[in-house]
Amino acid sequence: MTQTTTSPTSLTRPERLDRLRFSRKHLKLLTGSGVGWALDAMDVGLISFILATLIKQWGMSPGQGSVIASAGFLGMAVGASVGGLLADRIGRRTVFALTLVVYGVATGVSALTPAPSETIGVWTAVLILSGLRLLVGLGLGAELPVASTLVSEYSPAAIRGRIIVLLEAFWAVGWVAAALIAYFLVPASEAGWRWAFALGAIPALYAIVIRRGLPESVRFLERRGRTDEAEAVVRSFETDQGIDPVPSPAAEETAPPTVSALFSAEFRGRTIALWLVWFGVNFAYYGAFIWMPTLLVNAGFPLVRSFGFTLIITVAQLPGYAVSAFLIEKWGRRATLATFLLGSAVSAIAFGLAPNETLILVAGCCLSFFNLGAWGALYAVTPEIYPTTMRGTGSGGSAAFGRLASIIAPLVVPVLVTAGGLPLVFIVLSAAFAMATVAAIMLPEWRGRQLEET
Repeated sequence: MTQTTTSPTSLTRPERLDRLRFSRKHLKLLTGSGVGWALDAMDVGLISFILATLIKQWGMSPGQGSVIASAGFLGMAVGASVGGLLADRIGRRTVFALTLVVYGVATGVSALTPAPSETIGVWTAVLILSGLRLLVGLGLGAELPVASTLVSEYSPAAIRGRIIVLLEAFWAVGWVAAALIAYFLVPASEAGWRWAFALGAIPALYAIVIRRGLPESVRFLERRGRTDEAEAVVRSFETDQGIDPVPSPAAEETAPPTVSALFSAEFRGRTIALWLVWFGVNFAYYGAFIWMPTLLVNAGFPLVRSFGFTLIITVAQLPGYAVSAFLIEKWGRRATLATFLLGSAVSAIAFGLAPNETLILVAGCCLSFFNLGAWGALYAVTPEIYPTTMRGTGSGGSAAFGRLASIIAPLVVPVLVTAGGLPLVFIVLSAAFAMATVAAIMLPEWRGRQLEET
């Protein structure tokens, strides 16, 4: 028995999606995208622990470690930009699957990187691994904004922000997995870091599931003139909830946008504000967490103990996401994002000035809580403030600009450590959070509103 809908026949397909309840199909989309997101986080998290190990095993300098870290983020910057453009041209789901293959294979091959020897110098090994990390970054950078765009376009308007924060919460799951692998596997043998990289090949297999199991964006299908496919997908969601489908009018086919459209008179203000938030959050997050195991080792903690501390701090990400997911539909996107960024700024200073182990751990957990809650809110905000025709491009462009900061941060942190130790590092990171807080206040508020179509 199906219920008869009383909705007017003029409802567009996006409006029909917005009126739905959260269902098992939404859950499948959320978890399918979220597992890919978690695998991404596992890869990024692993490199932070592996760097701490390779600095000891290979006799690398912090500067050489910075080259490896920044190479991955350079790839992410390029990947985010190109991936967003491709998502508006060939589809969200297709790009999502391709990116998983690229970074999964490159991470697996990283396990075969030759170690320094009589025939291979340290710099040669560093450059080989850096080249592979560049490829990893290409896939990783393209995947994140594309996945959030796809899930955002299917989420009911009333809970869209909450769903995207929950998607971002899978990042914490992946980072915790990385911390567990690092704690138990990496120190277990000299080849532990190789086995950790080998696990990164899992996304290449998961891409098959992604490609076959997830729907393409209805809004993308409409804009590319594939109306029958769009209608079939919407009907599958409606019939799953017992709603009789009411056909929608045909949508106008539109050409993909260019990056310059982000800086048109209509979008210039929101683009600049969003890019500043992305820059500040990336600089502070990757400056802190990519180097955290190494910074703790430099502060006198044994390698395994520093990994244990980082694991505990990482777990604090999960309640940060939970609180952000609750507040984002209560307070709104802008207030939630600004609050968590401000909390991150205060926590960063507290971490840098903490005088003992207990306060380091407490401040680190607070930094993790607020910082990742801010990430969740930021991913909810980003795809909402652009129309369908440029949503992938807008999300990818902001992520790409933010990745510039993630390239710079790993290079800057060793310099700051030399100049002023942990206090100076985290004062600078706090300033980046503060800048992002001010920029977040300038963003438009989209709570409860339907996504723009043109």
